[in-house]
Amino acid sequence: MSGSILSTTPVSTTAAASAISQSGTSALSGLSNNFSDFLTLLMTQLQNQDPSSPMDSNTFTTELVQFSSVEQQINTNSDLTQLIQLTQASQIIQSASMIGKPVTVTSSQLSLQNSTAAINFSTTAAEPVGIAVYNSTGSQVQTATLDSNAGANTWKWDGKNASGATMPDGPYTVTVTAIGTSGSAANVPFTVTGTTTSVINNAGTVQIQLGGLTLPFSAVDSVGS
Repeated sequence: MSGSILSTTPVSTTAAASAISQSGTSALSGLSNNFSDFLTLLMTQLQNQDPSSPMDSNTFTTELVQFSSVEQQINTNSDLTQLIQLTQASQIIQSASMIGKPVTVTSSQLSLQNSTAAINFSTTAAEPVGIAVYNSTGSQVQTATLDSNAGANTWKWDGKNASGATMPDGPYTVTVTAIGTSGSAANVPFTVTGTTTSVINNAGTVQIQLGGLTLPFSAVDSVGS
């Protein structure tokens, strides 16, 4: 038979597999080009194969199935991306209704807004509790010791430091510690209450802002009226 005999080794699908790492139109376009090249090489190999040693069609069928599988994965990824975008849009719409309303969030920081902030905690029994507030440099600006009630408790900060000076609005780190009768201390879980001032979409993550404190939407525990 005239003409050169091309290698009967099946065309690799490495290029097709690599298309999974791409997204949207560019991925599908790349896959289409690879598939077109694959078919061109396949037809050339079939036209120039050795009649005494024909190629195994099962292998090429497997290659075609792999291309189809890659295409389905790309389409699935594209659909998931659209679903995520729709979910994020829905979260923004829902959280936008929270602007101007008090919200309770899980956070290690409170937000001083208009010289007011509040934290909420629960204890199983009435016991002494120590609260400490720290500024952005880690310096302690205020402390408070109170006797908690068994169950839910709320502590409000008027924004003044230990010297009585009014601190600027913004985020402050806070700790709540239960003081045992033996002098031992144990951290008490708490939540923070503040007013939602804005909602943002930061790199695909919906966040809410309580003044100078920014938190993910998932940190919201409840919304007041």
